[in-house]
Amino acid sequence: MAGHMGRIRHVVLTNQTLLSNWRVIVSDVLPGQLHYTCTSQADSPKSSKAFNKSTPTKAEKISKAMKAYMERAQAHDEMLKKETADYEIGKRHLANIMGLDPDHMTDQDVKESIRYLLPSGLYDPASRPMMKPPQKVFPKRKDAQFGMDGRPFHAFFYTGKPQFYELLYKITWKLEALKKEEDKLLQVGALFHEIEEKAKKLPLHENEWISYDTLKAMVMEEISQQDYGQFLKLMTRFIEHPLAHKEAKYIMKFRQRLNRQSFGDKIKPLKTDKDGRSFMTAEGHRKSAVAAVTVRGHGSGQVTINGLDLEYFTLNMHREQIMFPIQFVNMLGDIDIESQVSGGGPSSQAGAIRLGLARALTSFVSPDIVEKMRLAGLLTRDPRRKERKKPGQAKARKKFTWKKR
Repeated sequence: MAGHMGRIRHVVLTNQTLLSNWRVIVSDVLPGQLHYTCTSQADSPKSSKAFNKSTPTKAEKISKAMKAYMERAQAHDEMLKKETADYEIGKRHLANIMGLDPDHMTDQDVKESIRYLLPSGLYDPASRPMMKPPQKVFPKRKDAQFGMDGRPFHAFFYTGKPQFYELLYKITWKLEALKKEEDKLLQVGALFHEIEEKAKKLPLHENEWISYDTLKAMVMEEISQQDYGQFLKLMTRFIEHPLAHKEAKYIMKFRQRLNRQSFGDKIKPLKTDKDGRSFMTAEGHRKSAVAAVTVRGHGSGQVTINGLDLEYFTLNMHREQIMFPIQFVNMLGDIDIESQVSGGGPSSQAGAIRLGLARALTSFVSPDIVEKMRLAGLLTRDPRRKERKKPGQAKARKKFTWKKR
């Protein structure tokens, strides 16, 4: 070192952990003594500029995410304003066509006008033409909250569906807590008593899971049918746990009570004829067929349709359709049926008689059986109709043969 006094030697060391270069300056201050000075390469303006270009900082990444979210939210608001303006214009045109006042035209008036102008026989209501306000078509979106540093408050923000995944997270951890409690009860042998309590405190036969639309409105996010299926699978595992009744209050938030009174107010009391025999009359409709059905108790199972027996229908499928409501309530051979049907063809007439027969049988059975009949679809009118022919086509769906030459 004595021969190199006053010289400065540079040694460059690479720290792989910090991914930065350090310059070690070794200088001779006095003979036999060394003085070390360490400086970072990032301190120099050139190296700092190059470093910032190659790897953006975390704050820059966060600000970019927040900026992207704000742009999406602004685009959604602008789209909603445009759709609302188009809806108001279309509503005024529709009011002029129907001769209504556009300023006092309600959503029900719009719905009836669309049904009148664009008749459809499609079974699924979602497939029929509709005209609704944009606020009902596009679900409401929950605003994200950001801190002063640009970080979102919600831990699941970057999943794209934070509210939905937070819901799955809570359900999963509640299930894990029940599993730990189950292990403790198994050790002391008290699990059997808890299983008996579950049947008492968690009556699942009186309710059902909330629908897809209800869940989407609850989380205020756009979720797919696959997401809804994932939610149902997780909740099914939850309620199958032996200790699920301990979280009964939480589970019932996602279940809706079956509408047992949906048909109860329409059930009429039995009437009595001059011979003291109980009977009930009801009407059924299917397409253009109309059936007036009379059911008499204390009978022998006789069926009369327009003065004939079941041979009025030549096909067995139509005969079975008529007898199905009687078999469902287990009253074969106990009642007599008289029916007058007109209009339509054999299929629509059989459907009309079946609906009228099922409605009349509700006065002969208990409310629990009426609810089962409703769930089986016996008390619901079949809305399907023959689809109209389209202009420029051979039939409703069939097209003319296209020839190039």
